[in-house]
Amino acid sequence: MALNLGKAVLDFLTAHPDEKFSARQIAEWIFATFPEECQAKKANSQALDTDTDLLQQLVAEIGSRRPVLQKKHPGLKITEGRPRKYYFSEKSDSAEVAAVESGSGSTTTGKEDPKLGEHGLYPLLSTYLWAEFGVYSKRIDEKRSSNKRGPNGNRWLYPDLVGMEDLGSDWHQEVKDCVNQYSDKRTKLWSFEVKLLINRSNVREAFFQAVSNSSWSNFGYLVAGEIEGQETLKELRMLFAAHGIGLIKLDVENPSESQVLIPAKERGEIDWDTANRLATENKDFLEYVKLVKQFYQTGEARLADWDVPKVAE
Repeated sequence: MALNLGKAVLDFLTAHPDEKFSARQIAEWIFATFPEECQAKKANSQALDTDTDLLQQLVAEIGSRRPVLQKKHPGLKITEGRPRKYYFSEKSDSAEVAAVESGSGSTTTGKEDPKLGEHGLYPLLSTYLWAEFGVYSKRIDEKRSSNKRGPNGNRWLYPDLVGMEDLGSDWHQEVKDCVNQYSDKRTKLWSFEVKLLINRSNVREAFFQAVSNSSWSNFGYLVAGEIEGQETLKELRMLFAAHGIGLIKLDVENPSESQVLIPAKERGEIDWDTANRLATENKDFLEYVKLVKQFYQTGEARLADWDVPKVAE
């Protein structure tokens, strides 16, 4: 009997609703579940000499047939970033976001802790930022704000994380001293808005939240544990062209494998008026400003003062 690849993919995903799998994981399941059909497929092809060749072919065919399968079965969905994950869900896009944010859904495969919340992403992001960019990061807790302007007076004002990049970490000490004395070009300041899941239902709200609370910084990024759908990524690229906010796909299983899908546009100057408002109304942001000032005064950043992973110490 010939292998019905589309049906096999759909049967596997519907049997594991809302769990996310790579094309290779699905191919390995098909190879183990339909051994006779797979061997017949290999025997009928001159290009497939080994089981490894066959597995790779299954992976490629799953990817190429995905658009047609999605048209026939709207519940079949994909994530963006590497590796792309496939899953089946009868939830609407907005219901998916609500489930993830309430802790009843997972941003990864069913093998990981489904209770990983947005706060669980912050240390993972700090690990990635330090390993990839050497950025010193700091958590900003909006609950530590004075909230003098009423319930919505500071809405979308505070980022989730902020960061400082030491541009002169490899400079000669004389150059460092000169720059510290005569300019403010020793650092770049970063801002991050973090979401567990971004899909078509919340993409614009999440993006403009990042625009709003990152307007003071040199670099502003929207960070997502999961991004669902090609149309979502297309929308983000369009919005980036107009506003310059970047996009990071955070790998919650291995933070070092996270990706900058859209690099942020650099703003040449810090908006100190906005920074002053944040520092005046939020103790965490005030502490961040103090740490940046301390860096300019001493030329050094103490790891213990920042949310830098212990592995860096």
